[in-house]
Amino acid sequence: MKNYKVGQTLYYVVCDFDSAEIIKGVIETVEDDHIILAKDGITYWLDEGDDIFESEEEAVAFIAEMKKKYWDARHNCSAFVIGDRQEMSRCSDDGEPAQTAGRPMLDVLLREDIHNVAVVVTRYFGGVLLGTGGLVRAYQKSVQEGLAASVIIDKKEGRRLSVGTDYTGLGKLQYLVAQNGLTLIDTVYTEKVELLLMVPSEMQEQTEKEIIEATNGKADISWGEMVLYAMVEGKLQIF
Repeated sequence: MKNYKVGQTLYYVVCDFDSAEIIKGVIETVEDDHIILAKDGITYWLDEGDDIFESEEEAVAFIAEMKKKYWDARHNCSAFVIGDRQEMSRCSDDGEPAQTAGRPMLDVLLREDIHNVAVVVTRYFGGVLLGTGGLVRAYQKSVQEGLAASVIIDKKEGRRLSVGTDYTGLGKLQYLVAQNGLTLIDTVYTEKVELLLMVPSEMQEQTEKEIIEATNGKADISWGEMVLYAMVEGKLQIF
């Protein structure tokens, strides 16, 4: 996101279908894949997928578009938690009695220690009044069932590692990979053997040291860039 500059003013839209809030802030940090926007001591981590605008007019136009798109929604109650340490959280009752929808939904997310997640529960009124207690239970149960049906991803920081060795060193490397629980991406067999691994950032130094010891310094070691990754249903996914 190099087109942005530190100190630049931007508008960020938090939209809950038929309600929205425009946040005007100043950029504190610019990285390749995200920016950090600050307002009143609160920071917002924003990436390419977020609704970021350089003028309030653009933000207002976006809100109008969302309202038009979801014109027939009766209640679209929402909650989200952002940040590895749950730095930012918001919720909306969207017309339900105060504290009967959004807050109970958010409580479920916080209690489960889940972050970087958003949930929306849509309700079509069928003529039965649930009462405040009934609404709280209904919205909480909806989020709980949604989480139960979801795949929770545990993202980690790590680096790709390429290790080249002759065939006599392959067994030792395979043992090392298994013992340390490293993720084997691929094995390439040519005149030599190349193992492609994903290594958690906190294990980088230890892993390199053990490879050097296991191969008497004969292995070719090459590190890739730092990435976010997760194992999703047994498969490596890089973000």
